[in-house]
Amino acid sequence: MRTLEEIRARIDEIDAQLLPLFLDRLECSREVAEAKIAQGLPVLNAAREKQILDEVERKAGSRGGEARLLYDAILTSSRALQHRMMDGGRDLRALIENAPSKDLPHDRIACQGVPGAYSHEAALLLYPGCRPHFYKTWEDIFRAIRDGKEDLGILPVENSSAGSVSDVYGLILKYRFSIVGAATLRIRHCLAVPEGIDLSQVKKVYSHPQGLAQCSEYTEAHGLTPVPCSNTAAAAKAVAEGGEPAAAICSEQAAKEYGLHIVAHGIQNSSANRTRFVAISRTLFIPEDAEKISLCFSLPHTTGSLNGVLSQFAAAGLNLTKIESRPISSADGENFEYDFYLDFAGNIRSGDTLNLIASLQSELPRFSFLGNYTELD
Repeated sequence: MRTLEEIRARIDEIDAQLLPLFLDRLECSREVAEAKIAQGLPVLNAAREKQILDEVERKAGSRGGEARLLYDAILTSSRALQHRMMDGGRDLRALIENAPSKDLPHDRIACQGVPGAYSHEAALLLYPGCRPHFYKTWEDIFRAIRDGKEDLGILPVENSSAGSVSDVYGLILKYRFSIVGAATLRIRHCLAVPEGIDLSQVKKVYSHPQGLAQCSEYTEAHGLTPVPCSNTAAAAKAVAEGGEPAAAICSEQAAKEYGLHIVAHGIQNSSANRTRFVAISRTLFIPEDAEKISLCFSLPHTTGSLNGVLSQFAAAGLNLTKIESRPISSADGENFEYDFYLDFAGNIRSGDTLNLIASLQSELPRFSFLGNYTELD
C-alpha cells in the first residue's frame, strides 16, 4: 500500500496534467463564443450540455455522480466566459450604469400598521425625521408604491428568533420592486395593559404573530391566550380602545403612544432579538458604498439546477447571506418550479460581480436584479 506522501505526490502529478487541459478547454470555449457571435447563436445550448453530462456520467460508472458534478462546473465556467465575450446581460448593464447614486425622494414613506410600530422605528432609523403614512396590510404598501402614491415602503423581512417574514418575501417576488436600503433593529418587546388593569385580570394577549412567537415563553408561563393582530402597534391600539382586561406585546414607544401601562420589559425569548427591515422603491438607486445585493429568479425543480447557480457565487468569492424559495405554478400545471430570493455581500460596480449577475440574467427565467444597497446595523 502506498504511503500518504506517495498518494499526494501522485495527486500533484495528476493536477499538473489537469490544469493545462482545463485552460485549453477554456480557450476552446473562447473560440466557440467567436463562432456563436458570427452565427448569431445563444450561449446556452441545453441539449448539448445534457448530452455531454449524460455521457460523462455513463462512462464514469460508479463515479458517475462525481464526474457529472465536475463537468457541470466546467460547463458553467465555459458559459460564463462566453457571456462576458458576447456582452451578456446588456439590458442589466445599462440599467445599472444609469442608476442614480444619490438619495431618492423619500418624502412619502409607507409603513404597515399604525404609529409606534417597529416599522415606524425602522423608517426613522433609515430616514431620520420622516413622517410615514400607515397602511393596513403589506400588500397595500406595494400597491401604493406601484400606483405612485408613495416613494418608499419599509417592510420587515426576517427576525433572528422567528425567522423569515415569508409573506413579505412573497410580495417582493411578486412585485419585484427595487430594494434601496436596509436596517436591522434591536427588538425589545414589552407587555402593556390599560391603566388600572392588574395583570392577574388578564387572560388574552394581542400582538402580531411574529411578536407572539418571539415572546412565547413568557406568555405560556403566565397562561396568556395569544390573539393575532396585524401589527404590534395595532395590538397596543386595540387593547387601549377595547375596554377589556387584555394585554399587548409591543414596543415601549407603542405603549406610550396609546397610553398603556407597561407591566414587563424585555419579555422576548432571546435578548439578542433583532428584525431586519428593507426599504423598497419602484426606482433603482445604487449608492457608491453599496454593500449588499439582492436578486430573484426561478429554477426548474431538476437535480443540480440550484447547485449550478450557487457554485458560480462560490467561484466568484461572493458570500451568500440569505436564500429563500417559494413554489410557483409550472407551465404544465403538474411539476413544481421555484422562485428564489438571494442576498449576498458585494458591489455591483465590481467587474467580476457584474459579469456574474449579467450571466445569470441571460440564462435564468424570471430573473430580477432587486438592488444593491447599504445596510444599517
